[in-house]
Amino acid sequence: MDLSIIIVNYKTKDLTLKTLASVFAAQIPRGKVEVILVDNASEDGTPEMVRKKFPKVKIINAVRNLGFAGGNNLGLRRGKGRYLLLLNSDTLIATDTLVKMVEFMDQHQNVGLSTCRVELLNGRPDPASHRGFPTPWAALTYFSGLEQLWPKSRLFGQYHQGWKQLQAAHEIDSPVGAFFFLRREALKQAGLLDENFFMYGEDIDLAFRIKKTGWKVMYTPFTKIIHLKGASGINRPDKAIRLQTTRAFFEAMQLFYNKHYRRRYFFALRWLVFLGIKTLKLVKILKIKIS
Repeated sequence: MDLSIIIVNYKTKDLTLKTLASVFAAQIPRGKVEVILVDNASEDGTPEMVRKKFPKVKIINAVRNLGFAGGNNLGLRRGKGRYLLLLNSDTLIATDTLVKMVEFMDQHQNVGLSTCRVELLNGRPDPASHRGFPTPWAALTYFSGLEQLWPKSRLFGQYHQGWKQLQAAHEIDSPVGAFFFLRREALKQAGLLDENFFMYGEDIDLAFRIKKTGWKVMYTPFTKIIHLKGASGINRPDKAIRLQTTRAFFEAMQLFYNKHYRRRYFFALRWLVFLGIKTLKLVKILKIKIS
């Protein structure tokens, strides 16, 4: 088995069907490819519709909403491919995406994780697909707006690494979980997604652990996908879901910092980081509630 494609669905039936249509319209690598859909107890009829329209899809029904990490882990445990692709239910892949990504990974045996060019609907790259790790300085310059003012600065643009050339392949710290192309050996060494992250942060946490074990993480622009960003989470019209995902986003930030940076920085800096996270979380939640 060359490739296992894992898609998690949570109340995104129409988006999921479009994503699957793009997958089955794509060119297939020479080896076998399997598609695994994990339904996070959506109760929206998605599994039944997928069985009808895409009978080759292997469906796993979670008994409850396990979040992004928990849902994907069900698929990762079942996937048999040399490579495992975590693919969001709000993405559309190009016809050559699967073939080119398998070729790239076959040619670069020291790469444990890679991504392609992830484009938003406006044609611009999704900033989250090309990230550095959120050190206190990177987080400060990002949330303070300094990165926006000088996006190509090595000093102020460390989070999204805007000084790097997006037309050429190069190392990054972490791609976005919407398109996460994993080598099985790297995943085995680093471990599965951390299910303490319910939604958001689990992708950058896994990338951190993969790099820590010595594998490279690469951005490659030779093919692309379109990411309908937020359509499956933080930008959905349902206010309750937006509140849930917003809380999860900021909780993930604090969890990541506690897990990987707590012992690296002194108490006063940790306190400032957590104060900033809590303040931003409160502001975002208030905006949603009064909208």
